[in-house]
Amino acid sequence: MLGAKIGGVDFVADPLVIDVVESWRCWLADERRASPHTVSAYLRDLSAFFAFLTLHMSRPVTLAGLEGLQTSDFRSYLARRAAENCAKTSTARAVSVLRGFFRHLEREELLSNGAVRSLRSPRLPHAVPRPLTLAQAGEVMTAAANGAAGSSQALWLARRDTAVLLLLYGSGLRIGEALGLDGRDATGGDVLLVRGKGGKERGVPLLPLVNQAIDDYRATCPYELAPGGPLFVGVRGGRLGARTVQAGMARLRSALGLPSSATPHALRHSFATHLLADGGDLRAIQELLGHASLTSTMR
Repeated sequence: MLGAKIGGVDFVADPLVIDVVESWRCWLADERRASPHTVSAYLRDLSAFFAFLTLHMSRPVTLAGLEGLQTSDFRSYLARRAAENCAKTSTARAVSVLRGFFRHLEREELLSNGAVRSLRSPRLPHAVPRPLTLAQAGEVMTAAANGAAGSSQALWLARRDTAVLLLLYGSGLRIGEALGLDGRDATGGDVLLVRGKGGKERGVPLLPLVNQAIDDYRATCPYELAPGGPLFVGVRGGRLGARTVQAGMARLRSALGLPSSATPHALRHSFATHLLADGGDLRAIQELLGHASLTSTMR
């Protein structure tokens, strides 16, 4: 038996279990094309379940032990999460992770456990995103261009932040999609090819204002923006991270007196809401946002 630590969680397991976890990780990354963040979160959830089993069953985790788990064992795990006041959204993901992992075990013909199929995710409230008003969106863009996201901000940083935020609001990109762009992706054309969730690509229109913002940023950026390198970079020249954009938006919220719901992601929802209010077709907006489900767009 081996002591293992995945995602910062300790547990004891048979080496075969460690091997199959690695197999599942590779499947998530290579076949599902899940992001590194998603893979890391899934592994943390799975290792937390294994840590629970180590104590609950008073023995290391084995494939035979996983196959023999009963509905009561899974319910005990959910009860433990409830006692620890885990958020419903977190528990819903944990249940999804367990189902996915056991499906992988079944695909690999290692074991089959019918009890896991009886698990029910907690009911989640369908929170409706709160978009910014047209006036608020305009204030955010103006303030970003004026450097209000940081008093000591250099001109190129203000232009960088403006270009990023305009991609979210002017083209409806997810923050990860915008920051994942490389130099070769922004050609100055009126259509931008974006790699979305699951590696799916879609073309989104670029307004002249957005193209100009990207050009202005490029003209003042002190780093060489190679075609194969990141389009948006941080102060040290590496790919810009989402937390930097989120922190900048938080400062803008404070400066403009906007609600806490005014996040970078809210700009994407504002893009969709304002298009719809202006007579946009729901199906067309779905394609622009890269939603697999029309229900997501309707929300």
